[in-house]
Amino acid sequence: MFGYYLRMALASLRRNLLLTSLMVVAIGVGIGAAMTTLTVFMVLTNDPLPDRSERVFHPRLDSQDMSGYAPGGEPHDLLTRLDAEQLLREKRGVRQAMMYAGFSVIELDQGDDMPFRQRIRYTSSDFFPMFGVPLQHGQPWSAADDEARARVVVIGADLNQRVFNGGNSVGKLLRINGEQFRVIGVAAPWHPQPTFYDLNREGGFAEADQLFLPFSTSRALRMGFAGNLDCWGEVDKEEGQLGLNSSCAWVQYWVEMASAQDAADFRAYLENHSSQQRQNGRYQRPVNVRLDNIPQWLDYKRVVPSDVRLQTWLAFGFLFICLLNTTGLLLAKFLRRAPEIGLRRALGAPRSAVFQQCLVEAGLIGIAGGAFGLLLAWCGLWLVRQQAVGYAALAGMEAGTLFGTFLLALVASLAAAAFPAWRACLVAPASQLKSL
Repeated sequence: MFGYYLRMALASLRRNLLLTSLMVVAIGVGIGAAMTTLTVFMVLTNDPLPDRSERVFHPRLDSQDMSGYAPGGEPHDLLTRLDAEQLLREKRGVRQAMMYAGFSVIELDQGDDMPFRQRIRYTSSDFFPMFGVPLQHGQPWSAADDEARARVVVIGADLNQRVFNGGNSVGKLLRINGEQFRVIGVAAPWHPQPTFYDLNREGGFAEADQLFLPFSTSRALRMGFAGNLDCWGEVDKEEGQLGLNSSCAWVQYWVEMASAQDAADFRAYLENHSSQQRQNGRYQRPVNVRLDNIPQWLDYKRVVPSDVRLQTWLAFGFLFICLLNTTGLLLAKFLRRAPEIGLRRALGAPRSAVFQQCLVEAGLIGIAGGAFGLLLAWCGLWLVRQQAVGYAALAGMEAGTLFGTFLLALVASLAAAAFPAWRACLVAPASQLKSL
């Protein structure tokens, strides 16, 4: 029977190509707009660590002075070096890492290759297991290397290809800022999106980190800093704003907990730490602590811009309007065929057959609308990729988008056809036969 319904539907659609085209365009435009904005929204709301994002936390302490203080305000996003090193030393989590970013100059010994500038991440040893960084060769440095301020480095796959032609470079030397470092590990391609641990770079959608070096070593060598720096008190006379005793917030800190209870205990520990620092005179503001897991942190930092959320809602609202128009067109189309439907019913066709015939016709319109919507979505995503925003390069057409477009178009067309098909089933055969 499906083959018969299909032939009848094709014949009906060909009889009025203008009306058919209007319905296809209405569904296609709505689907194209909805899938374009939905794809961008899904890129921005992607979970960067799906297996542990609820267990990895970003602590915040209100260590500033009273200048600009407002009750109930948010504490600073960054920690002072003194606070970060104390938290790291006391090891209250399963894993913990302090970090900051900088720029370095890599000098190549072979050939006439010129030195080049490379962004670098200075961190502690737990960074790699806590964030699940995969390694192609070697291993990350240890806590003992942190203590010893070892001159070791882990490099990314892209940098390894550029400097060492992609081979196993463990044990080789790399000159960074005029100092020799030994490569102890090569990370496999790893690029969480968004890069939750450093949202300062293009909103968390910049290129992947390719160079990792111990935090302690970077401070021993007084290596450069690139990031946010907020100072409010005295500056360390020996090391300046990045010194251990400077009243400056610039260190990023993350901690992994085993359970929700451990997270609650760690928050209590942070509150106690703040109280002690306030009693010692380092903190001036009332105790104000935050402990956000990765989803909460991304929500607080508004990684998904409000205009993207609005565009997504508007696009689906526009799709709804397109479906209402399609419903009206299908209702007019089916009711114009009332004499034909009445004759079929008089010849013994049940209402279910009429209903199925109408749904098959709507399904064909939905498939055609999906193909048109897919083309529009591809064009829309291409336009998104031309924008000067960090996430633009990620807005691509994937298999999930392709399947979702056709599925949404089919479901939307069937939903739009449900009422017109039901209304067509109610045609009284006797009244229509009298009019023939």
